[in-house]
Amino acid sequence: METTGIDVATDRIVEFALLKIGLNGEESWLTSRVNPGVPIPPQATAIHGISDADVANEPRFKEIAPKLAAFMDDSDIAGYNSMRFDVPLLAEEFMRAEVNFDFKNRKYIDVQVIFHKKEQRTLVAAYQFYCKKQLENAHSSKADTKATYEVLKAQLDTYNDLSNDIDNLASFTETGNRSVDFVGRIVLNEKGEPTINFGKNKGKTIRELHISDRNYLDWILKSDFPLYTKKIITDIIKENGGK
Repeated sequence: METTGIDVATDRIVEFALLKIGLNGEESWLTSRVNPGVPIPPQATAIHGISDADVANEPRFKEIAPKLAAFMDDSDIAGYNSMRFDVPLLAEEFMRAEVNFDFKNRKYIDVQVIFHKKEQRTLVAAYQFYCKKQLENAHSSKADTKATYEVLKAQLDTYNDLSNDIDNLASFTETGNRSVDFVGRIVLNEKGEPTINFGKNKGKTIRELHISDRNYLDWILKSDFPLYTKKIITDIIKENGGK
């Protein structure tokens, strides 16, 4: 993803590139620039080179969200720093577009986590270290996505303890973060219950607060929290017979 900034809750996608790898190794791409509907800050343009003029005639995310969701529908998800940024940002965009994409029932592999556990570097350095090549056009979404896939394949060739299957890679990628909403506002406690992870009610479950302090949950739902965080809370309230 190339975006208007780094705030998951408020920033927007201006370009995306997805590489889909089939079980037989077949590769297919889905790429597009996106009109974010808000100005692209100069500091963001300075990084990825995409300006307001470049996306003025491009589709809004809502227009292409169904096609994007269909492309990803049968897939697990891998990326570089994807669990901290790309996935939660994408969840927000789908929510705004009113596309009900299921993020729960799939596995996630973060190539950056593998790299940092093994070597502690950036994508440019990872590409040079593993692939012995200079990354041209860094911060263009397609070049970065292609490099990420090449790094992942080179990691599999480099480390004997990494086997080429989704379960192994997803397990290795796990960092102990039991986040439910991607941004860490809601986590699973030791019993596997969605629990508040900030503020005065940190450690209390959503179900507990639904009974004892519904006003607190309503405050979250009305405040500037990520839409996906609000969806998790709303779903739990509905499961417990609330509205």
